[in-house]
Amino acid sequence: MEVTGEELAARLGDPALTVLDVRSREEWSGEGGYGCDVRQGHIPGARNVDVTELVTRSPDEIRALVGLPEGAEIVAYCHSGARSATATDALRAAGYDARNYRGSWHEWSADSSRPAEVRAPAGS
Repeated sequence: MEVTGEELAARLGDPALTVLDVRSREEWSGEGGYGCDVRQGHIPGARNVDVTELVTRSPDEIRALVGLPEGAEIVAYCHSGARSATATDALRAAGYDARNYRGSWHEWSADSSRPAEVRAPAGS
């Protein structure tokens, strides 16, 4: 099951939902990313766990890494939905109620009405 950008935007700040950015630390921080994105940064409140950290671990190790109880609701996103789809599978295997935001950062960053935690441009 997937989540839409509209649903995710409406649920930002919901304590029952964990938003998990599975891109690299550089992409999450805004120090790196894809030139096709209007903004660099991440969805406000998103935690960062690189997808490679999820797919190389057992379900018990994933739960320890994520630090949430089994059954917790998680929405994963990346740049365009591929890495987050993989992450969603790993999170589900670890017992989470995980969904993929297929539009991911590429879609989110293009919509100026959606909030973002964005790194300030160099020199500002």
